[in-house]
Amino acid sequence: MTISLSTLNALDTPEFVQALHGIYEHSPWIPERAAAQRPFATLTALKQALQKAVTEATQDERLGLIRAHPELAGKAAIAGELTAESTSEQAKSGLNLCSPQEFATLQKLNADYNAKFGFPFILAVKGPTGNGLTRQAIIETFTRRLRNQRADEMAECLRQIHRIAEMRLNVLLDVQLRFGPQVMQWSETLAQWSDDDEGLTCAYMTDAHRKTAAQLAEWMREAGMTVQIDAVGNVTGRYASPVPGAKTLITGSHYDTVRNGGKYDGRLGILLPVAIVQHLHQRGETLPFHLEVIGFAEEEGVRFRSTFLGSNAVTGRFDLSLLDATDADGVSMRDALTAAGHDPAAIPSIARKREDVLAFVEVHIEQGPVLLERGLPLGVVTAIAGSSRYLVELAGLASHAGTTPMTMRKDAAAAAAEIVLLVEQRCAQAPSLVGTVGQLSVPGGSVNVVPGACKLSLDIRAADDAARQDAVKDVLDGIAAICARRQIEFKLDKIVEAKAAPCSPALMQRLGDAIEATGLQRFDLLSGAGHDAMAMAAITDVAMLFTRCGNGGISHNPLETMTADDADLAGEVLLGFLRNFA
Repeated sequence: MTISLSTLNALDTPEFVQALHGIYEHSPWIPERAAAQRPFATLTALKQALQKAVTEATQDERLGLIRAHPELAGKAAIAGELTAESTSEQAKSGLNLCSPQEFATLQKLNADYNAKFGFPFILAVKGPTGNGLTRQAIIETFTRRLRNQRADEMAECLRQIHRIAEMRLNVLLDVQLRFGPQVMQWSETLAQWSDDDEGLTCAYMTDAHRKTAAQLAEWMREAGMTVQIDAVGNVTGRYASPVPGAKTLITGSHYDTVRNGGKYDGRLGILLPVAIVQHLHQRGETLPFHLEVIGFAEEEGVRFRSTFLGSNAVTGRFDLSLLDATDADGVSMRDALTAAGHDPAAIPSIARKREDVLAFVEVHIEQGPVLLERGLPLGVVTAIAGSSRYLVELAGLASHAGTTPMTMRKDAAAAAAEIVLLVEQRCAQAPSLVGTVGQLSVPGGSVNVVPGACKLSLDIRAADDAARQDAVKDVLDGIAAICARRQIEFKLDKIVEAKAAPCSPALMQRLGDAIEATGLQRFDLLSGAGHDAMAMAAITDVAMLFTRCGNGGISHNPLETMTADDADLAGEVLLGFLRNFA
């Protein structure tokens, strides 16, 4: 049976509670407390009200909510005692078809989990798309979450309960998502092309990269856009306006990935606007400006250690000397482009004129836990942190581990360890400042040799450029002092220097208005990660819309995830932003 939101708003409180009785498992107090906030203008507002009732509940009430849920493939399922909703959801993932080995594994996991946490494992088994997780994925998630701390796991259970409730509400109100399912399906399609047999790696101008570009171009054409792939590999779809003299609003993101990365980083910001253009085109609706969706060819710097190649070409800031850079196999960027059918000499012609561009707006998965922890699907980015990155090489003296006295060692690895702690200590001194040593190696190291060489990376970021530069100076001075004291030679190679990019307050306001129109509260947050919007800020005002990142906010990782509902809501917000853009 389905029901409308207007009908829910018109029911008296007992009827309202009864209508939502199966949304939160055996917990009528949740809709009862949310009822007072009626009328709900949107489904999103209803979801947020129900979530708020749980957030404001006591610890014992939240624990009772978790314990009201059945174990996966547990005793209640075997005895046929699940609610109709739980029965359907567990069957959607084939938990009623477990092999004896899978069933035994789940029973062991259930027992271990209950012994550790004192409540049942909760997972929205219909998954991020609503089509159901595989039994193997469920077991892997179960195993991974068993390693969590109790407080973190309780919070994750509540998030999974809200996800279950969200999908149950979609069924009850017969909600048809316009954009989310398409984006999730397209993301899966793109993920099949990888440089590696396992995981997703799509580096610049590899075979997987070229296949991804061709697929994006095909989808853009099918959506009603004119398409070109330029000399640097950017895939640009243009949805033309009939208005004479119209300018261009640009959106998009990158389609390359880090090594063993996630499916949504960058690609969400391309696929979502393509789905919106498809919707507009099917309706015969145009905009008073040209809309361009750009799939930037390279942002991550994996193959040639040079980031933002695609967006820097669009802004006219592509460094042509980079064409001589070589990858790990000695292939130059120039040769890689030529082999892919591109003309490196044409790269300068890609540059856009500032006066032709209205603005740039980028939709991106957050890649962090801020929205997740606040129970918010979307957020408005205030600024993108600036970044300074270095490669550091340390040269000491390799010597015998058994015969070299501790006071006479020139240990490059010990110097590196001290540098790592220096970065951690210095970058903890300001709220928006972060520092990371993400790469650390002892080339040719041996268990019985004092390390004579060490290599490490240095990444310092902040929303305030002065704070970042002060931290960089202090860290570099500290490296010099450490190395002098330990008699270690060092070499620094700066690979990135990017200024912070504040977002346009006017564009932020428009995004905020579009968010509030969906029934969601506006929330602003900083981006600690770099994005193509940083480069685009050189020629136009920029804005960014973040979508919630699941699995604790993990990104640049196969565990990176989001939901079809969050993607859909981002689509509704971007569509509202475009329609009301003046």
